[in-house]
Amino acid sequence: MQIRNTSADYGLVTIVNHWVVALAVFGLFGLGFWMVDLSYYDDWYRRGPDIHRSVGILLFLLMLFRVVWRAVNVSPDPLDGHKRWEIRSAHAAHLLLYVLIFVAMVSGYLISTADGSSISVFGWFEVPSVTGQIKGMEDIAGTVHYWSTWAIVGLAAIHAAGAFKHHLLDRDRTLRRMLGK
Repeated sequence: MQIRNTSADYGLVTIVNHWVVALAVFGLFGLGFWMVDLSYYDDWYRRGPDIHRSVGILLFLLMLFRVVWRAVNVSPDPLDGHKRWEIRSAHAAHLLLYVLIFVAMVSGYLISTADGSSISVFGWFEVPSVTGQIKGMEDIAGTVHYWSTWAIVGLAAIHAAGAFKHHLLDRDRTLRRMLGK
């Protein structure tokens, strides 16, 4: 398998990046959904959010790499038989997923740094607050974070349904290309 994309197929870097981002997004969503109900005396009360923030920062870096990688690589051509509306809706969905993921990550960062504190990424490095203390910012950022993450999960479900539609009904290579086959 080639490292870079070709006009016919996705390369290894794009495929691995796609699946790592998908796992991270759904993992972060699950962890976030679970940890909001933790009590102060729960063992995971501090550990859950620390993991959530750390993985979120690493995902941000990976998404920055993904945007650059996408800009310097060709995109595989649509498969024969794909309708114009399918191609356009796929492009729109991908663009919206990128935007929503960045909105979720920035709003999560703003929640965590609203009091002026930095974010420790697994103790490896610190990401400082760029806003300082802004009263009430965590509430607004929290609302944006909540709705953007639900939108990501909903849109990702539609994205997956489209891939399965192509695989099971159309019997084309759409899903297999993202699996490296």
